[in-house]
Amino acid sequence: MAQAMRGIVLLGAAALMMSTGVRAQAPACGADLAGAQRAESAHYTVAYRTSPAKIAVAGHFSMEIAVCAKAGAPLPDALRIDARMPEHGHGMNYTVTVTPRGRGRFKAAGLMFHMPGRWELVFEVRSGDAPERVIHNITL
Repeated sequence: MAQAMRGIVLLGAAALMMSTGVRAQAPACGADLAGAQRAESAHYTVAYRTSPAKIAVAGHFSMEIAVCAKAGAPLPDALRIDARMPEHGHGMNYTVTVTPRGRGRFKAAGLMFHMPGRWELVFEVRSGDAPERVIHNITL
């Protein structure tokens, strides 16, 4: 009897939520990455956390990354990362190593911003043959 009553209450709560337009919120992309920065494109959200947390000029850093597909988009197959300084016309002096960790998770190492200014951090998300760029600006 108690179990049947619980089921009726849950059904009633679900009906009330639907009738009032209240929807359960999915966790934000990379919600488990404390202090994560986020950037979006048409089909993907990229959440990343750097280590160390504060990026220093001429200091190497790494990243933990979550790439989340938006509705209708496939999960990413691969990720490539680069950075450039548009005002100076050049990029990083180092090649980034990206290691897949499964289900849209990646680890990147070997990043360094060798001078102060505005950097465009470019995440190239690949799914099949269709790459999509997600860009996030960082100023040091």
